[in-house]
Amino acid sequence: MTFTALTHAAVTPADRFRPRASLDGFWEFRLSGSNAADWRPIRVPGSWQAQFADMRYATGTAEYRLRFTGPVGWPEGITLLRFGAINDIAEISLNGRPLGRHAGGHLPFALEAGDALRRDGDNELLVRVTLPDNDLERHPDRPFTEVPHGKQSWYGLTGGIWQSVWLELRGDPHVAALRLVPDPAAGRLGGRVVLSRPVPEATVLSLRVLDSDGAAVATTELSIPAGAAEAALDLAVVTPRLWSPNAPHLYRLEAVVSVGGEVRDLTTETFGFRTIEAKHGRLFLNGEPIYLRGALDQDYYWDTIGTTPSLELLEDQLRKAKAMGLNCLRCHIKVPDPRYYEVADRLGMLIWTEVPNFHVFRGDAGARHREVLEGILARDGNHPSIVIWTLINEDWGTELDLNPDNRTWLAESYRWLKAADPTRLVVDNSACFPNFHLVSDLEDFHYYRIIPDGREEWEELTADFAARANWTYSPHGDAKRSGEEPLIVSEFGVWGLPDPKALRDAHGREPWWFETGFDWAEGAMYPHGVEERFAAYGLERTFGSFDGFISATQRQQFNGLKYEIESMRSHASISGYVITELTDVHWEANGLLDMRRNPRRFHDELPTINADTMVVPRLSRWAYWSGEAASVELLVAHGAGPALVAATLEWRCGGRSGRQEVPPAMAGAVVALSPLSLPLEAARPAMVRIDFVLRDRNGAVLNRNFAEVAVLPPRQAAGLPRVWAADVPLAERLAALGYPLARSPAEAEVSVATCFDDTLVEAVRRGVRLVLLAENEEAVRLRRPLVPVPVDPRYPGISIKARRGTELKGDWVSTFSWLRRSGPFARLPGGPMLDLAFDRVIPELVLKNFRSFEFPAQVHAGLCVGWLHKTSVLIGERPFGRGNAVMSTFRLRRDEPGADPVATTLLDALVAQAARPHPPDAGGGAG
Repeated sequence: MTFTALTHAAVTPADRFRPRASLDGFWEFRLSGSNAADWRPIRVPGSWQAQFADMRYATGTAEYRLRFTGPVGWPEGITLLRFGAINDIAEISLNGRPLGRHAGGHLPFALEAGDALRRDGDNELLVRVTLPDNDLERHPDRPFTEVPHGKQSWYGLTGGIWQSVWLELRGDPHVAALRLVPDPAAGRLGGRVVLSRPVPEATVLSLRVLDSDGAAVATTELSIPAGAAEAALDLAVVTPRLWSPNAPHLYRLEAVVSVGGEVRDLTTETFGFRTIEAKHGRLFLNGEPIYLRGALDQDYYWDTIGTTPSLELLEDQLRKAKAMGLNCLRCHIKVPDPRYYEVADRLGMLIWTEVPNFHVFRGDAGARHREVLEGILARDGNHPSIVIWTLINEDWGTELDLNPDNRTWLAESYRWLKAADPTRLVVDNSACFPNFHLVSDLEDFHYYRIIPDGREEWEELTADFAARANWTYSPHGDAKRSGEEPLIVSEFGVWGLPDPKALRDAHGREPWWFETGFDWAEGAMYPHGVEERFAAYGLERTFGSFDGFISATQRQQFNGLKYEIESMRSHASISGYVITELTDVHWEANGLLDMRRNPRRFHDELPTINADTMVVPRLSRWAYWSGEAASVELLVAHGAGPALVAATLEWRCGGRSGRQEVPPAMAGAVVALSPLSLPLEAARPAMVRIDFVLRDRNGAVLNRNFAEVAVLPPRQAAGLPRVWAADVPLAERLAALGYPLARSPAEAEVSVATCFDDTLVEAVRRGVRLVLLAENEEAVRLRRPLVPVPVDPRYPGISIKARRGTELKGDWVSTFSWLRRSGPFARLPGGPMLDLAFDRVIPELVLKNFRSFEFPAQVHAGLCVGWLHKTSVLIGERPFGRGNAVMSTFRLRRDEPGADPVATTLLDALVAQAARPHPPDAGGGAG
């Protein structure tokens, strides 16, 4: 039987009065009720789901056991057994004696070891942990759905001892709680100190405030009378240095408890002087406007789920966040390891933090929510980095639209928290469709659209939101809205897949969570097999390699974020945003870092778009014929900092360049410059880049940005194939584009149609080469209702499906759409992913029932969802009989003939592809 020896080396004065002995390391573990032989080693801290493959989804009761020798050399005092957090119900005994029980999986608790602890001998600590499921018969008083659990219902459970455990010696009496309230305007530190018990005799509390250099800047001494257990604090700190992300100045309060001249306790607490306000529609940090540039942080880790692997990792990811231009992390519905806030304080990052949600508002759910919130305030309330609290996320656990009692509870919770902590902003419900705010310091909202597919919807939503849409607050007459709440788009984002090779372990094995996500988004979240699916569809012909595919998805992610941020920055009324998200989380791949905290390939470009002051080029279209002029609206968004005076904007495109003076701008302003009209020339299809540099009055670079457009050479109508179309408007469009029209299908080289009918299908069977422009759901219905069969037989093997209302829309789990630039389709520049040049032609439909073996040669454009699932066709061809049909779902007829270069060139390419010779079908069958 092995006993762990505990030792302690004092490092600071506080350590000498509060020595600690860590109990972290390997414990013994078993399911409750198992045989003695079933004990197995488990690392503490860490959940059992993260450590045992056979318990990934396990709930229920387990036992932890640790044998250790008592701490060496400790003086007399109160020995506390302290737990950072255990999820969810813990029963603790030491050497066979019960010490206590605790319920609640997110916050610390302590138990007095008393004489159960053998200081000079061997000890056995037993912790019995229950993680409830939703079975009301087994857990009638505390089912999983009624306890605050956050994203455990999404990314994986965290059962057991998931934060540190230690022994700690305390004097009697000692400081049990410190609540500090810095007031920078008055130059004072207020608050309260609470002792461990009422003192039996007069007790002296000596207080010192130390600056970052260790110099005392304030001192005082309080006398606590017999029978009292707390006292108010009031120390003058002359001209305090303010805490901010750019200058994270910290102070330390040192509190010494003395009784009869004997020091009983010494403790320290770090804090900072700062203010955060929401007024006049803007955010103010320390009285100065600030533009919030945030990212959602789920605070999950690749091997440990919810347990923070190390302090060094927290520091590394925060430095990477700052390097990407972020000034805020929204720690999402989780109570993180306390070191999370310590690092944010020290390195300078605003934190928007949230209470973990329950799922059903029933029983004691509301009381548990308040209990967790009180615990968060007690543990974390002194961190200057925390500037915003959220009570509820997206109406999870409540039913705001249906239940007036829920609305009353939420409004009351807001009022309670504002009174309990007036130093921070409070969000009642961080809202999304179809829920709303009731009373909130911020008017924040979540919406997702993929770019370019959802560009028009994104613009409409953002313009509506910027104008204070009526859908953000309760429609039930109970909203308290001032109209001056800062507008924040607090969730938005797009996917870009991580490189699976970078996620493998030292043995080349993929992470276990690649086998999760199968029950989200109709299976589109399932990572396992992504490389096999890429190979099965022959997509190396489109992307060159799997690595090329990963790069293309990440480039689409950056382009989408860039467009959406530019869109938001063009509205002066919007005060900030929160990107979803800082890191990927298991199967969710919209992070700026992957699960191992590896940066995306656009990492170095992010400061361009995450900046206080930003050049915002706005275009009405992104595709031009050579010889046309691009019209670029130029804006400068100045979100924070001193007034922008005498700045200049320089632009360069190929051999052309120019500069403009920037009008003066105060923080929060968006100023317009003279629009840029730029003639574009290209002898061959090309992506043309326009670069912008914003300089201050001294010539220093404030921001760089760019815009990219597709330029196509003048179209040559000579030599176009003779075509036939029964649809009169379509025939007129083809003629307007210079196509010679045949009088019958027999005389045509290519027939063009918008809808199959029986005659057309038969014509293909007999040898017609067809282009089908399937822009609406009638295209393959033969003008008859679809029958509910897996494959629509009306054109052999092909069916059609609308994207809207399905995962193919791609708003939350992004879609990736591509066009292989080969053969006639090489006439279109860029790629392989569709970009903003395709804005006017993005398909609303997909073709289904193409097999994977058809993709390398017969599919020219396609679409997948998430981790390469639901792979569908946008341009494909399939032979039938002696003929062949080239089918496209691109919307090619929105504009006048020839107006959109991409629509026109795509149509030309489709006709040219159909006109290509194909081997005859010897049997004349359907294939």
